[in-house]
Amino acid sequence: MSTLYRLLTEEDTSAFCHKVSDALAKGWVLHGSPCYTHDPTSGLLRCAQAVTKDVDAAYSPDMKLGAQ
Repeated sequence: MSTLYRLLTEEDTSAFCHKVSDALAKGWVLHGSPCYTHDPTSGLLRCAQAVTKDVDAAYSPDMKLGAQ
């Protein structure tokens, strides 16, 4: 068994909420609180949320984490 980790990022729009909601629906679990930062190049607020998931497979860097 392996615990997988992903950091989901997106601009502060509904797309970010949908990305996190999709991960939760696929069995990923929130890890910590969301983070926000201002991107001075684009002038937009960016969001990040860490998620984890336990899987019955050995970890490999070749894994497509979003497909787990």
